[in-house]
Amino acid sequence: MTTEIAPSAPAAPAGSAPAGRKHNATRRQRSEVGLLTGLGHLALLVWAILVIAPLLWTVLASFKSNTEIFLGNPFALPGEFGFGSYARAWSEANVGRYFLNSVFVVTLSTAGTMLLGAMAAYVLARYPFPGNRVIYYLFVSGLAFPVFLALVPLFLVVNNLGLLNTYTGLILVYIAYSLPFTVFFLAAFFKTLPQSVAEAAMMDGASHTRLFFQVMMPMARPALVSIAIFNIIGQWNQYLLPVALMQGEGADRKWVLTQGIASISTSAGYQADWAALFAALTLSILPMIIVYAFFQRQIQSGLTAGAVK
Repeated sequence: MTTEIAPSAPAAPAGSAPAGRKHNATRRQRSEVGLLTGLGHLALLVWAILVIAPLLWTVLASFKSNTEIFLGNPFALPGEFGFGSYARAWSEANVGRYFLNSVFVVTLSTAGTMLLGAMAAYVLARYPFPGNRVIYYLFVSGLAFPVFLALVPLFLVVNNLGLLNTYTGLILVYIAYSLPFTVFFLAAFFKTLPQSVAEAAMMDGASHTRLFFQVMMPMARPALVSIAIFNIIGQWNQYLLPVALMQGEGADRKWVLTQGIASISTSAGYQADWAALFAALTLSILPMIIVYAFFQRQIQSGLTAGAVK
């Protein structure tokens, strides 16, 4: 009598259990990443709605009548599209003059900020000397000093210099206001530029001035473009400084755009031309959106260029 022995089950290959655990861990990591990505997209969607909705409402309101603005659906299309409100805002509300004043002031102040800020940041980043860190930290400390705390002493200083209610005084204050962030941003970027290029230029006979303007400035172009756009946007939207400094006889002819729009809104009352007011707001918003959209790639490259040396 023979006894049959049942065949035993094949042995599991060595290492199968760890491989299974590794696979499960990978699936959990992917699910966690997917969840975080979904939450991030949801947060960005909510943020986009919060930003776009007021802008869309402002643009639509600029084409509506007062009745449609206050009694109609806020996001409904206007009864008819016309640019009469923009014409009234540009000419009758003097928005055209305020707009040109802002362009003049911001152009000169941004140019001065970039020239002085780039030179200061380059020296502080590339030339060690006694007091280097002290000067750098003095610049950086300006980032932590709120503007409204300096309004009274700033007003007195500008008044004593005889620059109150002048474009020169406002431009100089804009430059001083923008220098801390400009120096902080550019100093970090200049430190990442290769020293070998500077040494080669010096060996070829380049002076320090020529080295800065013809070698280092072109190499720092992405950072310069990025910080220039940030300065343009910040100075274009500035309100406290021009209100404090542009006052006196004939000051209303020298107002910048933010002052002019604020004056229109506060003196309007119930009989205001609200469509013209929203048209003025649209005219003040659109240039910055266009500038940012046009230079978006340069801004992104400037922000990330200094990340890797």
